[in-house]
Amino acid sequence: MSKIVIVYHSGYGHTKKVAEAVAEASAGVLLAIDAEGNLPEGGWEQLAEADTIVFGSPTYMGGPSWQFKKFADASSKAWFTQQWKNKIAAGFTNSATMNGDKLSTLHYMFTLSQQHGMLWVGTGLMPSNSKAATRNDVNYVGSSSGLMTTTPSDASTDEMVAGDLATARAFGQRVAEVTARVAPALR
Repeated sequence: MSKIVIVYHSGYGHTKKVAEAVAEASAGVLLAIDAEGNLPEGGWEQLAEADTIVFGSPTYMGGPSWQFKKFADASSKAWFTQQWKNKIAAGFTNSATMNGDKLSTLHYMFTLSQQHGMLWVGTGLMPSNSKAATRNDVNYVGSSSGLMTTTPSDASTDEMVAGDLATARAFGQRVAEVTARVAPALR
């Protein structure tokens, strides 16, 4: 059985809800980065044992949260020993506006994965970009390189867009499928 770990930071709960949807569809394990930017006890060991690591962070001020950056900096210990080399990687982010410079956050995660020698998985989803498209369609935000979701700044986690959560589940399913096909050959 492939091991998928979703390591994420969530400031207000929206990114956590996206992480849960990805985990639900991928049978992945959630690993939350706390408010101080730390992993829980045993977190680094979980990542070392994973076949796939999915990174998640809100986009704040055009990039990942400082808590996620602290985690990324701390991953240099794994980098030094090439512990994550040839693992599968993917990423997701949420912000309050439709664009919100989310691509900068995904690029940060992609670069982190490449520093570690990982294999990146995009969404594999077509965008919903016709005149008939609605906000509740899968991949309405139109991202290919990683999962992007949008939640208005005054919306609760219960008010998140159903289409974005459906997109998160589709992304989780894609991550699981790629992991099942590729991870056995990398072990």
